[in-house]
Amino acid sequence: MELFIIGFWSIVTIYIVYKLFRCIRIIPAQDVLIVERLGKYSRSLRAGFHILTPFLDRDAYYHTLKEQAIDVQPQICITHDNVQVKVDGVLYLKIIDPVRASYGIQDYRFASIQLAQTTMRSIIGTMELDKTIGEKDLINSTIVAAIDQASEPWGIKVNRYEILNIVPPKSVLDAMEKEKKAQITKRSQILISEGERDSRINRSLGYKEEAVNKSEGEKQRRINSAEGKATEIEALAQASAKGIESIASAIADQGGASAIKLQITKAFIQNFLNLAKENTEILIPADVMNLPTLISNLTENKKAAKP
Repeated sequence: MELFIIGFWSIVTIYIVYKLFRCIRIIPAQDVLIVERLGKYSRSLRAGFHILTPFLDRDAYYHTLKEQAIDVQPQICITHDNVQVKVDGVLYLKIIDPVRASYGIQDYRFASIQLAQTTMRSIIGTMELDKTIGEKDLINSTIVAAIDQASEPWGIKVNRYEILNIVPPKSVLDAMEKEKKAQITKRSQILISEGERDSRINRSLGYKEEAVNKSEGEKQRRINSAEGKATEIEALAQASAKGIESIASAIADQGGASAIKLQITKAFIQNFLNLAKENTEILIPADVMNLPTLISNLTENKKAAKP
């Protein structure tokens, strides 16, 4: 009997010590503990050291106030043009009211995932495949708005939703790849043709400018040549005039007639000697043998011509 009593009180003592030990709570930062007293909400314990009332208080829910990343499993969605795609993503949320997160819904994580998946299916069902792949940001923002509105009574805040993959069937992928290759080939051919066109235009413009430059150069060359010839003729004329004036002045001076007579005689004799050369033509007067008379007539004609 004594052993039974000792055993009983030993068990009671161990239980009391255990309950007293369980009343001590150390809460880390960014965590919160929901305490119930006699089955009813009592208080929320934040970071720090806390002691619960034995046999009356119990820790009902334990939450973290950090932002949580929840993986949304892949699901099959049907687009507006009846193409099945597999979509998965990640949901980012944060508890802002631990009490409502504990008593407003049974499991806020499961509810958020289910709401994200149903919203995803409904949005993709209104969009075609091309638009679905190209407008992920629109889908993400729509899902966030829908979940955030529905989760307000749950005490959570949905920050963002990110689609990880949108995977269409293999046949659709092959068709999209062929279409993309065709677009790239078409774009390259257009670029090549535009390059050839621009090259031909540039060459024709170059030929045009070259022809214009050549014509302008030829025109300027002819102008310069004509001006040079005119200047040359003018200079020769001026020189000839000065020469004639000098000769006339020399004839008018004393002894000028004798000098002219001597010069004409020398030129006549020199031309007469050239008759012996081959291919030489010269006009001579009929009385060539009467040289003194011929020279006298030439000099007299010169004097008569002088005013």
